[in-house]
Amino acid sequence: MLHFSRLKISLILAVCLLAVVMSLPNFIRDENGKPASWLPTNRTLNLGLDLQGGSYLLLEVDFDTYLRQQVEQLVDDIRAKLRENKIGYVNLGADEKFARFDLRDPPQADTAEEAIRDISRDFMISREGDSLRVSYRDDVLDTMRRNVLEQSIEIVRRRVDETGTREPIIQRQGDNRILLQVPGLQDPERLKQLLGRTAKMTFHLMDDTNPYPGTAVRPGPGLELLTGQDEGKLRYYLIKKRVMLSGELLVNSQSTFERGQPVVSFRFNNQGARKFGDITKHNVGKPFAIVLDGKVISAPRINEPILGGSGIISGGFSVQEAQDLALLLRAGALPAPLEIVEERTVGPSLGQDSIDAGIAASIIGMVLVAVFMLLFYGLFGVFSTISLAVNLVLIMAALSLFGATLTLPGIAGIVLTIGMAVDANVLIFERIREEVNNGRTPLSATESGFKQAFTTILDANVTTLIATLLLFAFGSGPVKGFAVTLSIGIIASMFTAILLTRLMIATWLRRKRPKKLPI
Repeated sequence: MLHFSRLKISLILAVCLLAVVMSLPNFIRDENGKPASWLPTNRTLNLGLDLQGGSYLLLEVDFDTYLRQQVEQLVDDIRAKLRENKIGYVNLGADEKFARFDLRDPPQADTAEEAIRDISRDFMISREGDSLRVSYRDDVLDTMRRNVLEQSIEIVRRRVDETGTREPIIQRQGDNRILLQVPGLQDPERLKQLLGRTAKMTFHLMDDTNPYPGTAVRPGPGLELLTGQDEGKLRYYLIKKRVMLSGELLVNSQSTFERGQPVVSFRFNNQGARKFGDITKHNVGKPFAIVLDGKVISAPRINEPILGGSGIISGGFSVQEAQDLALLLRAGALPAPLEIVEERTVGPSLGQDSIDAGIAASIIGMVLVAVFMLLFYGLFGVFSTISLAVNLVLIMAALSLFGATLTLPGIAGIVLTIGMAVDANVLIFERIREEVNNGRTPLSATESGFKQAFTTILDANVTTLIATLLLFAFGSGPVKGFAVTLSIGIIASMFTAILLTRLMIATWLRRKRPKKLPI
């Protein structure tokens, strides 16, 4: 085991050199705090919320509002089905969790039930005299709740990632909450504004006779009165309830300028472009309302057919408002509103204290381990200490390569790795001592020590690695960070103990040819 070919030596040294190069961007920075441009790589490890400070938000998904919207949509579907099947009804409306209506002709109840089941089999229909009540089954509600939460998490991720922040931590909490941590973000106000809007955009035609009433009026059937801002003033818009086009068909939106004013350009996919072209072609000369979260943001007049599938939203925006609106439209609409139930901001000074404490703990741990190894194993302890330093460099290089986020538990994993990294060397050196005491020559004792300790080292590290993989698979947040750093540390220690330390000892033995081992 003490023979190393030139290729193997080159590979070991190349790995060590590469680790040093990958670690440099974490230490060599320019005046802006970014990795120096002359470095071959700019990959660095990211610091978590507990190390560099940042914002912590606990968001709650308002599923009741989402369910109410679904029930209102269900009412429209029921109305269409009842009319299609010529079933007389009165008092059709929506409650919090169900739709209800009364039959004019009670014997038509079975026919009405069949018509409703044609819409979907997800409903539970109950009768109370002449009244029918339609609600979602419990299993369907559970599926809807789960889907709404997962969709909300994905859209939150898109919105946060586009703000320029790095490595947000987004996790599910229970059945209706989302945990959001954004390291480095000290002012969360803009983030809260982005997350506080559902960004549901729809396009509507406006009332043909009175599209811009000066004051609040009572809307007629099929109409809805909405408000909006026009040059900083409140304005009323009378729009048709029917959604002509949905923002879900958008594929891109960007903030830009038109006539020196910030605007938002948008583009539909092929399906949206066809619908947009048909709408504008058949409604030339009519006003067209663009509604975002229940407010009219723009109500231009259609001057000519727009067949390219793209358009401009102008609403007296500031530059920041235009950028935020474009971001919201790109990320997509939240299926349900989000409510901030808990908010915390961790200051950078507290994070720096954690970093200083972690660095101090790592240095103290390394020094104590190095002193122990030097006292008990002499020159071999020096080789072990060098391997330990390389082990730390390998860990930092791996974390930088993967762009991992280092947290306080991650530092704990590194400190633990320092102690574990010398375990393999201790096993090897003690085995070598035994072989020396049994009368073997230095070269033979060293060869035998490495060979016999290898299986024990491999078994111990593999079992620990399995435990860390389970922590990563079933843990969350800080537990995952601890598991990642510990796993990387175990693999790095296997490399340094079995290959690097052995290479240094083998090189020293062949050059010095000692008659007695300094151990």
